[in-house]
Amino acid sequence: MCDRDGTFYQQFSRRNFLKTTAAGAAATVAIPSYLAALLSPTAALAATTVKATHGSGFCNMGIFLAKERELTKADGVDLEFVVTPSNTEITTMFGAGLVDISMIPYSNFMTLYDAGAPVRIVAGGGVQGCIIVAKEGIKSAADLRGKTLGTFQADTLEVLPYDYLKKAGMTFQDVDVRYLNTSPELAQAFIAGAVDAICHIEPYATQCVQGRPGATILSDGTDLYGKGYSDCVLAARIPLLESNPAAVKAVIKALMVAQSQAESDKQAALNDTVGSYYKTSMEAAMDASAKQPIVVDQRDQTQFIIDRGVSMKELGYIQKLPDAGAFDWSLLNQVIAENGTLYSSLHLKSAA
Repeated sequence: MCDRDGTFYQQFSRRNFLKTTAAGAAATVAIPSYLAALLSPTAALAATTVKATHGSGFCNMGIFLAKERELTKADGVDLEFVVTPSNTEITTMFGAGLVDISMIPYSNFMTLYDAGAPVRIVAGGGVQGCIIVAKEGIKSAADLRGKTLGTFQADTLEVLPYDYLKKAGMTFQDVDVRYLNTSPELAQAFIAGAVDAICHIEPYATQCVQGRPGATILSDGTDLYGKGYSDCVLAARIPLLESNPAAVKAVIKALMVAQSQAESDKQAALNDTVGSYYKTSMEAAMDASAKQPIVVDQRDQTQFIIDRGVSMKELGYIQKLPDAGAFDWSLLNQVIAENGTLYSSLHLKSAA
């Protein structure tokens, strides 16, 4: 595990990550054959098919339920997932235009927006659920000095520990940061003792707490950011927004239906996703589910996301701070206006 972590770190340094995302934003880009094989032979989307990439946390539950329960089909849209071998390829494929929408951490979105990719945030995915978990004996930021910290690169799971250490007057130079590939791999690294601390999403953070005796939660993000902070967002490419806004609206509406269903019957939502999407126990998933809820309407998180650009710039992932141009809430506004009863039924939503 440690050797692989070191190789991954060397291959995907911040500089190389920036090169990758910048290349992904270009009109022409060389995509590895193992990624190209995941796509259909024709790059163009069918009229009613929307291809999407996604992550692995509870912030993705809305899009998972939309897919499993075929919630977009009522509006004539077929939602098709393109599965990627690691978190890095989610950003690469979206930036390269091989998929037209992505449920993506706001931080990864920033790298594409900064590189000039034609992408916009159009709705929310999930909030909270970014959690720093440490092994026995580590109770504070100061205790992390000289310890290994596992996370993902350019992810919200890197931004939180960066901000956490910064608040304590520390930097990443005070810890040994290890970048891993996938959510299960990151969780297993901590449980097996390969790293001293991690920043992870739910349900894996809860799995880590339960799987390593004496593990401690150092931060769940609310101590830094307050309740309801954004984690992942739904982003779409501008060509799709311009050519088929109805398809994007169908996805946004499906996410709202999924949120309403999950809020009304959490057990049924977990039954449809644990095992197939979440590699964890039902017990851990149930315990974790309230910590990272679906929130489609994240209009009130606009400034929070923009402000996180400061950390992303300090980390070296972006050259300029994001602005309001990164967001296009117009289709979300339309879906809300056209589905008043559905919107009113949602327990969690923006105050905007």
